Amino acid sequence: MEYEIKKEDKFEYLEVGEGDTLMLLHGLFGALSNFSDLIEKFRTTHKVVVPLLPLFDLDILHTSVTGLAKHVTQFIEHKGYEKINLLGNSLGGHVALVYTLKHPEKVNSLILTGSSGLFENAMGDSYPKRGDYEYIKNKTAQTFYDPAVATTELVDEVFEITKNRLKVIKILALAKSAIRNNLGDELNQIKVPTCLIWGKNDIVTPPFVAAEFNKLIPNSELHFIDKCGHAPMMEVPKEFNEILSKFLSTVTP
Repeated sequence: MEYEIKKEDKFEYLEVGEGDTLMLLHGLFGALSNFSDLIEKFRTTHKVVVPLLPLFDLDILHTSVTGLAKHVTQFIEHKGYEKINLLGNSLGGHVALVYTLKHPEKVNSLILTGSSGLFENAMGDSYPKRGDYEYIKNKTAQTFYDPAVATTELVDEVFEITKNRLKVIKILALAKSAIRNNLGDELNQIKVPTCLIWGKNDIVTPPFVAAEFNKLIPNSELHFIDKCGHAPMMEVPKEFNEILSKFLSTVTP
């Protein structure tokens, strides 16, 4: 599905549909394509907004979780959104958490899937290797329970990013920032209804991470999806959308 990306000031984003705002934040190697099934499902009931996070456009000092959260803050102010249902996958979940902690009045509900913020193993015991296609192919496949979800097109997208030296440096900066920025002591301050949707076979943010989020965020519910890895909205979109749909029906502002 091709989407029209809008550009205003320094912001690039997708906005489709009408209704309560559902904002989606992608992860470190994320793109609009990660959310295509989700966008198609919810554009009929919600205003679906996907800001493209400037993963490679911030200066190196601000290439961090807090730098991305600041960009999201400025985008939301620019657009005047209120009472957002904020969904984040992986690093995007971490950014959503930081934003919610700083601006709880703007958030109607929070949805996290494979989120960093407590623990994540994005790089494992190695770092992205420039020019090594097989390495990138294997790493991308590990994101999913079913390696076939890592299509050639998806692997090619990631490979293109890792061919650029500066982009690799920024990926490492963001990954290290996510590890440093542990929110364990602050999560009890999140009072908005929170839905945790997790792959039972996630090896990047394993199931125990979801259980810990569930324990630390007071008003949270946890849903595991079997035979599913780090990006449930891509790998099992039908099950993911059913859980999300039920949750959103209970949190209308």
